[in-house]
Amino acid sequence: MSSSALGNEPQHTTPTPTHPTPTHPAPRRPHMALAAWIALLVLLTAELMNMLDQSVVLTALPAIQESTGAGPVAVQWLTTAYSLPVAVGLITGGRLGDLYGRRRILLIGTLVFTAASLLCGLATGPGTLIGARLLQGVGVAVMIPQVLATMHVTFEGQSRSKAFGLYGAVMALANVLGPVLGGVLTQADLFGLSWRPIFLVNVPVGLAVLLLGRRFVPESTVRTADRLDVAGMLLSGLAVVLVLFPLTEGHAQGWALWCFVMLAAGVLVAGVFLGHQRRRQGRAPLVTLSLFRVRQFSGGMAADLLHGLLCGLFFMTWTLYLQHGLGMSPLHAALAFVLLSVGELGGATVAAKTAGRFARRLPQAGALVATAAMGTYGLQIGSHQADLTLGAMAAPVVLIGFGLGMVSGPLADLSLARVPHEDAGSASGLFNTAIHLGIVLGTALTAVVFFALTGGSSDGAVNRDAFVTVLWWVGGLLALMWALMFCLPRHTDHQAD
Repeated sequence: MSSSALGNEPQHTTPTPTHPTPTHPAPRRPHMALAAWIALLVLLTAELMNMLDQSVVLTALPAIQESTGAGPVAVQWLTTAYSLPVAVGLITGGRLGDLYGRRRILLIGTLVFTAASLLCGLATGPGTLIGARLLQGVGVAVMIPQVLATMHVTFEGQSRSKAFGLYGAVMALANVLGPVLGGVLTQADLFGLSWRPIFLVNVPVGLAVLLLGRRFVPESTVRTADRLDVAGMLLSGLAVVLVLFPLTEGHAQGWALWCFVMLAAGVLVAGVFLGHQRRRQGRAPLVTLSLFRVRQFSGGMAADLLHGLLCGLFFMTWTLYLQHGLGMSPLHAALAFVLLSVGELGGATVAAKTAGRFARRLPQAGALVATAAMGTYGLQIGSHQADLTLGAMAAPVVLIGFGLGMVSGPLADLSLARVPHEDAGSASGLFNTAIHLGIVLGTALTAVVFFALTGGSSDGAVNRDAFVTVLWWVGGLLALMWALMFCLPRHTDHQAD
């Protein structure tokens, strides 16, 4: 990577609250390339903290419930309180970075997340813990959009594709590390703290991100900034809440009338938000609507939404199939997730090493590999029924992971490639929102394509048949995602490098 890659955005010193004043880029330093890779390590660590805390709590829930007296509703909110503010705040968090400096907002979000993690570790009751989880989600919503945005404006050419490939590898690694880390730390009962270390471990890591981020992550912002679109922020947040809350709670509440009323209201508020954004264009809107005229961004974002949707549908139902359909223990089922994550890590490594040379052909190949492996897995389930072992399913499971691992990093890289630097935060927030919204939609879809067939029964045959139906749905979503990736460029600017 060339040293100039860190200087492709103007550096800023002492910006005013509403109008940051750009200065000339800082002079080149002898070890600029090393500084860039340290910056990447800091950014990926921030992303890893976010991904881990989405899942690390799952294997610790029984211990949390026992020590705090949390009931079933409180246990559900331990995950919802984290994911809801993340989905609501990502767009606003991205625009805050555009306006006030991406490094600055990254560090503020990290500080909030780290402090909230400490509060989680010190919580004595479910109410305090849920409140601290909510604060964690706020910190993540501010912090995470700056990761992709800073990578977008910092890295160029093959270094950029390698960086985004490593981003995909980190996401794959976090999928298996979260539940495993939660189980190991809770079981270890360090210093008699039971589940608390799963949150307290974020404190030293967060402090390291703060110290190294301040030193190595380059600052970047738009050249001409305006005030934050507060009305747009409130409208977008309200629209997301009105859509996500009933989708999250609908199945548990028997899809009561209020669920559909909230969904309709969410669509209405989203329309009001879009009208407001059209009037704000040219005056620092929350969302730059011209981004959607860029074919590779709009197509890539739609593919990312489907990626989240199929993951939300597949992973939840797969867990139930492994334990109810095959009678596996939770630990045995966790080993299946390890197999899939090993495959994901392999696919992400291929994406990083090819450095974008194959452009859209690489994530499309990944989608086809995953689709073929899903079909093979479905045939296995049909022929072996209850006798399917972890060893027998290893090949298709690893290949499913390998295919999905080839998608995440390149999809983000190619989708954001032509986004103007001044809109990097907004585009990153939209891109992250798409996958979070997709996961929620996929989780809600399980009520239609899985629970409607099982009726909540733990009967093995019923769960196996329902999961085969899910695989058909996931295969269809993969095929649609593959088609949408034709919107991505066939060649990249640096393929001749």
